[in-house]
Amino acid sequence: MTTVFAPTFPPPGPSSKVFGFDLFNQAKADYLGHVESLKAKFGDVVMSQVVHEKVFDIHHPELIRTLLVDNASALIRWERGIEVFSTIHGQSILITEGETWKRQRRMLQPGFSTQRMAGYCTLMGTATEAALSALPNQAAVEIEFEQWAHQLTMDVILQTLFGASNSAVCTPALRKSAISAVSTLSEHGMAELFWPVSAPDWMPHKATKRRAKKVLNDLIRDNIRLRREYPQNQSTEVPDVLGMLMSVRDEAGDGRGLSDEEIRDQCMTIFLAGHDTTATALNWWAWLLAQHPDAAKRAKVEVDTVLADKAPSYEDTTRLPYVTSTLKEALRLYPPASALISRRTLRDVQLGQWTITKGSMVRITPWVVHRDARWFAEPACFQPERFDASCSLFSRQSFMPFGTGPRVCIGSHFAMTEMTLIATHLLQRFTLCTNVVAKPQFKVLLTPQGSMPLRLIRRKI
Repeated sequence: MTTVFAPTFPPPGPSSKVFGFDLFNQAKADYLGHVESLKAKFGDVVMSQVVHEKVFDIHHPELIRTLLVDNASALIRWERGIEVFSTIHGQSILITEGETWKRQRRMLQPGFSTQRMAGYCTLMGTATEAALSALPNQAAVEIEFEQWAHQLTMDVILQTLFGASNSAVCTPALRKSAISAVSTLSEHGMAELFWPVSAPDWMPHKATKRRAKKVLNDLIRDNIRLRREYPQNQSTEVPDVLGMLMSVRDEAGDGRGLSDEEIRDQCMTIFLAGHDTTATALNWWAWLLAQHPDAAKRAKVEVDTVLADKAPSYEDTTRLPYVTSTLKEALRLYPPASALISRRTLRDVQLGQWTITKGSMVRITPWVVHRDARWFAEPACFQPERFDASCSLFSRQSFMPFGTGPRVCIGSHFAMTEMTLIATHLLQRFTLCTNVVAKPQFKVLLTPQGSMPLRLIRRKI
């Protein structure tokens, strides 16, 4: 029997000047545009050289599956990204590797099960109703939707994360400071990613980052302290995430629970992921529905048919397939986590005809994969119907707003439930309108450039 060896010559890629710093500067100036241009010119596997670093961009869903699923054990996350984000997240499930990560994932997974979603939905609904009731009681109101969505998702995550205790700790002024702190940390993180090392946080020019970290640390630690001092604040009828984190034990391991520092780190990741990314996704969704009144009308008809004027429950969120499709299509077109799925290879990995050598950096960019006409016809068009069950012919790896493989986002179901619940409340009450032409920008998350106000016209059902 003859053994056929795949060629080991490198994939195509750009020629680099001055040790690849020209490529580095292009990526820094417009990361998504840079990766798009590489794919358009060189194809599904592209190799770039920056100084000593070999960087492979992978764009084909089957190759992505081979890499992230079949060869997950051959990968660790990009060290620089982890170094930057760990200054905020500590040693949370987002940061850790190996056995520590497996232990955390094992302990946290039950807290995001479908069994817990009904309780979380009650807390989500309370925050959403309060945010909608606070809007002016007028026939139409124009709001900066992005700011409003961030305030709402912060209230939702405070309710689901900390439950009753958060009202005693997080005043309206602190909520405003927390939103600002999230934005500040995002900007600092994006800036630091494109440098080989970070200056220590105690340096004078990092005062704004220190203040932002303190705001969020104080918010989380005060809630943990308050729960330790007044455990009765944990509702037994509607349990919150903090209660879960404080009570969970590693039953399949050593039986230990999480330390307060571990709880702090997990809370920080859940807080940031459950607030910032969800608000960003809702902002793009609302803008897209405002731009596509026919899709909005179909979504409203579905909501009216299923719910009439009844507040949605967790069970109802599973009975709104078209609303869910509009959210998925928004996530396809404008995935908040549009890039930065980056890995380091621990051994040689075979991807089709190419050998990705040990020690290489591999990047997957959902923005590029989501807009490939091979997987999505008319990829720039908003077509929620493509996510109908009868039409979903694309592979899982061609749609990955929450990542893929073993490290897929643990809170993906939580996020989709939250977005569906909020979207349904909005559709019950308002028609969304806008004439704004939005342009995305990559700042760790995919956010719009400049202001993106929406006009909310109150409905009469």
